[in-house]
Amino acid sequence: MSGVGERLTDTLYGLGWAGVKKLPEPVSVALGRTIADTVWKRRGPSVLRLESNLARVVPDAGPERLAELSRAGMRSYMRYWMESFRLPAWSAERVKAGVEIKDIHILTDTLASGRGVVLALPHLANWDLAGAWATTGLGIPFTTVAERLKPESLYDRFVAYREGLGMEVLPHTGGSAFGTLARRLRAGGLVCLVADRDLSASGTEVKFFGETARMPGGPAMLAQQTGALLLPATLWYDDSPVMRGRIHAPVDVPRTGTRAEKTSVMTQAVADAFATGIAEHPEDWHMLQRLWLDDLEPRRGPS
Repeated sequence: MSGVGERLTDTLYGLGWAGVKKLPEPVSVALGRTIADTVWKRRGPSVLRLESNLARVVPDAGPERLAELSRAGMRSYMRYWMESFRLPAWSAERVKAGVEIKDIHILTDTLASGRGVVLALPHLANWDLAGAWATTGLGIPFTTVAERLKPESLYDRFVAYREGLGMEVLPHTGGSAFGTLARRLRAGGLVCLVADRDLSASGTEVKFFGETARMPGGPAMLAQQTGALLLPATLWYDDSPVMRGRIHAPVDVPRTGTRAEKTSVMTQAVADAFATGIAEHPEDWHMLQRLWLDDLEPRRGPS
């Protein structure tokens, strides 16, 4: 992206955070749906990529069903953005009322025992709202990482936004994040990581909906190194203003194997939990980028 394009992107996000939060909630909901439908009808690269990804999640879906799913997916994606733009203006009561998580006691009981928790989530529904609910509704501070964005001012906006919701945010790059996360976990803290897309190109290979993808091994490695409990979680929307979610079964550290082998087994278990949640609510999976290796790397053909 050119410097002009980066500045324009930063300006548009700034307008979103400044303007959308001033709108009445029904107006912002309607605006988000209108934008989503407009983008969906244009059939741009992001919509086509979303449909390609959903075709793996729902392999028996025909073109008409995939189009329905991608339209619902864009509406879900814009709901995420409208909520995110409005979150800084939400009252504590609105945040608390906006989320309902099944089996949250697994997380809270573990933290109450003094043991750290690594919570791994995919790009489902609104992970920022879930984070705000944890800090506001549960009173649990946590640490996360953020992808470096261009321009730097846009990255700073996202960090300020998430810190304003009560999160400690570390940059994904720079090499010091892992050590800081490990210290937080050893102290009995909570670390939350969005973990269904590898940003380093050196992630752990997993089978995901029958094909090979890479997912970050960081959650598994942190659990091994610190003794923290690794918990996958998934989120979804329904027809109400409340976002739903569930905590999946803990992923235990295997008793035998090398560190790499243990990481592989644990990351696969996380991927399996993600797949369960995504298959149940495919329209809420906001994966508009390439994910599977067959999409990332050229296929080898006859020479």
